[in-house]
Amino acid sequence: MSKIGFIGTGTMGAPMAGHLIDGGHEITAFDVSGVAQSLVDKGARVAGSSKEVAEASEIIIVMVPDTPHVRAVLFGENGVAEGLSPGKTVIDMSSISPVETKAFAKKINDLDCEYVDAPVSGGEVGAEAATLTIMCGASETGFATAKPLFDLMGKNITLVGGNGDGQTCKVANQIIVALNIEAVAEALLFASKAGADPAKVRNALMGGFASSKILEVHGERMVKRTFDPGFRIELHQKDLNLALSSARAMQVCLPNTATAQELFNCCAAQGGSAWDHSAMVRALELMAGHDVA
Repeated sequence: MSKIGFIGTGTMGAPMAGHLIDGGHEITAFDVSGVAQSLVDKGARVAGSSKEVAEASEIIIVMVPDTPHVRAVLFGENGVAEGLSPGKTVIDMSSISPVETKAFAKKINDLDCEYVDAPVSGGEVGAEAATLTIMCGASETGFATAKPLFDLMGKNITLVGGNGDGQTCKVANQIIVALNIEAVAEALLFASKAGADPAKVRNALMGGFASSKILEVHGERMVKRTFDPGFRIELHQKDLNLALSSARAMQVCLPNTATAQELFNCCAAQGGSAWDHSAMVRALELMAGHDVA
């Protein structure tokens, strides 16, 4: 049993921390909005600050929405850095800037602690089922420390490289997911506008080379109009902002990523920031004057 700190117990963090408790670990948790009741019911200890979590724990896991939140958790007043002592490990499982991640890692390493960036893919369903894909940037030592915990939360766990490489991999993942959603949305909209049954078109395509997880899961959402979020558009917008800003810095052109972001922006302008990202189809429907269903 390890003493684990968990900061950020929202939609993703709560089930992830719950799996660690189920695995026999002692959890000290903190969340600015209050620790999820499900974790309290399982016996998690509630801390009053990120610093207190770090003081009480051997390994500290952070799962918050964006780069500024991670910065505040780690280095703000009563932050994790203030509660660290040599030999501890900090694991950031948020999806944030690869560039900022490298800077965060150096500051934590300078305190004689390990830093692991380990963003995840799989959404709320993957978090609850402990089937997340986990992309890691770490030293071999840091990864060896974190891996037994990752095994309780996910299935596909890869050490991509050094600090920042996990976040780079996650940005690449979000580019692929966004462009696949756009492809499926355009295809089903085309089929529906042409007079074909989009549900039957989807079923037919599932047996061919066009088959994908996005067509399976999000294609069904588009046909059935079930846009309650598994992964909110505003979060995917954040991830594509990371992709596009990094691409500008590297002088790389990502034209289709930019188009996907504009479609998400259109959804947000229609009040859809909290829609599931499969609802990108609604932006295309708006332009076509025709709904898939």
